Amino acid sequence: MNVSGLASIRILATGATLCISVWAQDYSAANKLDVNPAAVAKEQAQEEPKQVQEAPTLVQEYVVGEGDLLRINVWKEPEISQSVTVRPDGNISLPLINEFRAAGLSPREIQELVTYKLKSVLTNPQVTVTVAEVRSKMVYVTGEVGKPGAYSIVAPMNVLQLIARAGGLTQFANRKEIYILRPGSQENTASKETRLKFNYKEVVKGHNSEQNVVLQSGDTVVVP
Repeated sequence: MNVSGLASIRILATGATLCISVWAQDYSAANKLDVNPAAVAKEQAQEEPKQVQEAPTLVQEYVVGEGDLLRINVWKEPEISQSVTVRPDGNISLPLINEFRAAGLSPREIQELVTYKLKSVLTNPQVTVTVAEVRSKMVYVTGEVGKPGAYSIVAPMNVLQLIARAGGLTQFANRKEIYILRPGSQENTASKETRLKFNYKEVVKGHNSEQNVVLQSGDTVVVP
């Protein structure tokens, strides 16, 4: 066989090799496409980290009540800026502003209301409202605790948390006979005071957790 014939055979062989290689790649790709969808999903789940979208945390705003002490600051207006107590009727008064109801509103809502009222007499008033002292929402603890007395509740607080805040139980406390006195509803004057049982020993062990109630304004925890 001459040189030209050998060259032709080599070219044909090289072309056949390329064709086989391309066919093998196509066959492999086809096999990859012809798979169980569940298997593909499982493989992707293992290779790619899951993106967990956390639910937004809703923060409940404090609601101002009668007796609360508010600090209202108006920028560059010291005559208007002052501390005011929410009166028993739920209203407050400020210079240049007629009295208005603050009870039932959040500090942010009071801030927006004061800003709106001052716009008629001031240019671009900058107002901030904060609760200087909580007096409207109080709970009480008496008896064998470190620091008996009245405690404000800005955020939800249960019986265990109040006892801890009051310095804990003394060595003489009857841990099984603690109870909560809950006054009757103000709307329903005929409703009677409620007495709720609280067994400290059981609750701290994880039993009867329903006794560890969230306290309401006016509740009294009695530790005999």
